[in-house]
Amino acid sequence: MAFSFPLIYPILDSSTLPATGRAEFLHRLGGSLAEAGVTLLEYRNKTGSAAELLADAAVLRAALPASCVKLILDDRADLVAATGFDGVHVDAGDLSPAEARCILGSDRIVGTFGGSDTLLPGILDAPADYLAIGPVFPTTTKQTAKAPIGVEGVRRLRAQAGPDAVLVAAAGITLDTAAAVLAAGATTVAVSAAIFHSEDPAAEFRSWLRQLG
Repeated sequence: MAFSFPLIYPILDSSTLPATGRAEFLHRLGGSLAEAGVTLLEYRNKTGSAAELLADAAVLRAALPASCVKLILDDRADLVAATGFDGVHVDAGDLSPAEARCILGSDRIVGTFGGSDTLLPGILDAPADYLAIGPVFPTTTKQTAKAPIGVEGVRRLRAQAGPDAVLVAAAGITLDTAAAVLAAGATTVAVSAAIFHSEDPAAEFRSWLRQLG
């Protein structure tokens, strides 16, 4: 689909959400992120039930208007239509990009893991709008056994992918390292802990926009 990826977008992991007042928290957070200039956000919940995912997604969709913000759901292509989200991210062990595309059709975003040290065989032919690469640096937000690839790994993967592929660099990226990751060839950086572990995620996102924009 035709969509211009921003230089940065947040990945909201359910582990950062409070145990009580969840809906109210999500509504305030979503509204503040929209006001801060977020145009793309991924929601990731690896352990919740379908009911929990749908409840969280409804709040996020209401707080982040579809006319301004694209919302990506991690893993669950089967729930995208019900949530009103704009796409899905699938990794190894989830649906394949082709299966996700079959479920979602051509009008929604499909993203997938593209590779770590090297691009996965045949991944450039997959029906995906973007390829996530990494981990760039060590991370505690997402469980992975892959070794960090660093800035040089991003540069190497860009050379393999060519100039047209949308590469989303993720994991462990901070405000101090983001510019170097983008300069090495990432189309965009996806950030979780650096945004949502801060006291004011919206203010932190604005800081990233000022530095990277």
